[in-house]
Amino acid sequence: MAKSIQAIRGMNDFLPKDTVFWQLIEATLKQVLTSYGYNEIRFPIVEHTHLFQRALGETTEVVEKEVYTFNDRNGDSLTLRPEGTAGCVRAGIEHGLLYHQEQRLWYIGPMFRHERPQKGRYRQFNQLGAEVFGLHGPDIDAEIILMTARWWRALGVDKHVSLELNSIGSLQTREKYRNDLISYLKQFENQLNEDCNRRIYSNPLRLLDDKDPGLQELIDGAPSLFEYLDEEARQHFSRLCKILNDAKVHYTVNNRLVRGLDYYNRTVFEWVTSCLGAQRTICAGGRYDGLVAQLGGHDTPAVGVAVGLERLVLLVQAVNPNCQIQREVEVYLIYSGEGTQIPAMRLAEKIRDACPQIKLLTHYGGGNFRKQFVRAAKKGAKFALVLGKNEINNSQVRIKNLRNGNQKSIAQDNINMILESILP
Repeated sequence: MAKSIQAIRGMNDFLPKDTVFWQLIEATLKQVLTSYGYNEIRFPIVEHTHLFQRALGETTEVVEKEVYTFNDRNGDSLTLRPEGTAGCVRAGIEHGLLYHQEQRLWYIGPMFRHERPQKGRYRQFNQLGAEVFGLHGPDIDAEIILMTARWWRALGVDKHVSLELNSIGSLQTREKYRNDLISYLKQFENQLNEDCNRRIYSNPLRLLDDKDPGLQELIDGAPSLFEYLDEEARQHFSRLCKILNDAKVHYTVNNRLVRGLDYYNRTVFEWVTSCLGAQRTICAGGRYDGLVAQLGGHDTPAVGVAVGLERLVLLVQAVNPNCQIQREVEVYLIYSGEGTQIPAMRLAEKIRDACPQIKLLTHYGGGNFRKQFVRAAKKGAKFALVLGKNEINNSQVRIKNLRNGNQKSIAQDNINMILESILP
């Protein structure tokens, strides 16, 4: 027998018992997005490599170590998207959505990073992201945070997440801070490993939120980025905090929070949890006012957020391990005897026409009534619609309540009465 083929490590299957749970969570997030006026955008999974190099930064860990990049048959360098913001901005520029316009967009789908797989961290993972273009003020930053807080309440996890917030200022601010941080860190080169020493010069800000305890002791003595902020950035952050305070959104100012991608400026934030072990961040975002111009568009303010769906699913399940999602069949249509199959299928389609949301399963594969009733019970059906020779001859359908055994017969063409009998 040939050896079976398995999924690629870090790229997971989600079976029907899982996807029904995913659908519930995704529907909840999308409903909130719609209520805030966001519109869906869809863009390719594969983009030109230089899009991510320009947007994320060539020295970021994502671009240096994690992207899936390959040359196609034309010799073009292509990359599976490691995040959604760059592709969303590219699409917005290409189709003229961003120039002198306010846009609120959302997207959902798989992203790809070559990381060491572990629980909540996969090589193919799914994100839902939301991006706003054309608004400068801290009010839109606050609204995005309020929207994410509404997600957590709707999913029942709001008591298990906390918000961390920071301002990283302008690109000019960070450049000055970067030089001073390098000067500070250089004196500890002999105490740092090879990777940290490399990052001192390539991306020193990422060392600020490195989780290594020994490194954090050194960082404690480093200059604070917050002290380098210009007055405009300070005012922006102060007004943001004021709005969140008024809305009673609790947060912690984390001066080490910088995010891992080069395009961020000013506001950055993360929603974190202690319920998932090492993978504590379930949602993150911030401002990226310079990215549209950097990718060839007009200067456009922008802010966004993305939630990791695998981690969110794990969090919901961790918070409520006994949660059950209704996925049973509501109605099972049983038929037996010569000339019953076509009328049974005809009746099933009429019921679906009248009530598209009903969960109705028609039996196929033969078998007597007893075996079909056993099958209906295994499917969790509440009612059985039964067609035998007697029902066909009398143009009726027998409706049996599989929970209490009660049954009655109704004319097949009286769809409204059939629905009244089987719907709550």
